[in-house]
Amino acid sequence: MISLDTIATEQRNSASSHIDQLSTLDLIRLINKEDQGVAPAVGAIAAEIAQAVDIITARVSQGGRLFYIGSGTSGRLGILDAVECPPTYSTDPSLVQGIIAGGPSAVFRAKEGAEDDSQAGAADLAAHDLTSRDVVVGISASGRTPYVVGALQYACSIGAAAISVSCSPDSPISRQADLDLCALVGPEVVTGSTRMKAGTAQKLILNMLSTGTMIRLGKVYGNLMVDVHASNQKLTERARRIVMTASGCSRNEAIEALAQCHGQAKTAIVMMLLSLTAADAARALKAADGRIATVLQEACHGR
Repeated sequence: MISLDTIATEQRNSASSHIDQLSTLDLIRLINKEDQGVAPAVGAIAAEIAQAVDIITARVSQGGRLFYIGSGTSGRLGILDAVECPPTYSTDPSLVQGIIAGGPSAVFRAKEGAEDDSQAGAADLAAHDLTSRDVVVGISASGRTPYVVGALQYACSIGAAAISVSCSPDSPISRQADLDLCALVGPEVVTGSTRMKAGTAQKLILNMLSTGTMIRLGKVYGNLMVDVHASNQKLTERARRIVMTASGCSRNEAIEALAQCHGQAKTAIVMMLLSLTAADAARALKAADGRIATVLQEACHGR
């Protein structure tokens, strides 16, 4: 028998013990009130999240990759975060990857039994040729999911960095990780329904991990996503606005600059700000590891 008595996410919430008897408006207000405690719970572990970002950034800078791995809602949240990195930051799809227990079809249809196979977690990472340069973020609201435990054990065994994300303290996955990110959101409004507050907390944490890493890698200038991949009409227009905002040029000038820079907003910005050719702007960015601020600082010092 699996004992759920000590798992924080399985406890009953006294505030919602009679939620089934409330009016629709009152039950919605109660859910919203409970949700308001999620962000502070994540904020309480800001230092640990920052440490995780530094670990991921260091590994990725040395050629490593970031893997999210989980089951159910946790696995889907990892995939959601991973698939947004290429269009937002022009990363290679292999750089940030999401793996879910039960395989790709589990994204659309629950395969709850898949989470109980610890060997599958290790096997799925091995199938992705995990190396000691990589980072594995194991996600489990309860912190006990065997699939995730097995994945983190395997990651540690080959020297990959292992980070756990959970909402229950002193959990099995935390004992397999180099760093534990545990947001104590408290019992769910509906007992054990961890797609709610725990899922929201996990989403916030993953947002911070990927966004923080991309900022540290120089893919943001100011607060502009200067490495955006202009793959549709909205993103193409966003790239134009980014160039206009960062350089002060007109829309027509931004369109022309982006055309010369093969759609790369970062290169277009440097070209416009420093009056360089597209080729020279690209070379300057490469020498500065893609960081616009570094290029501008070096240009200023060289004057």
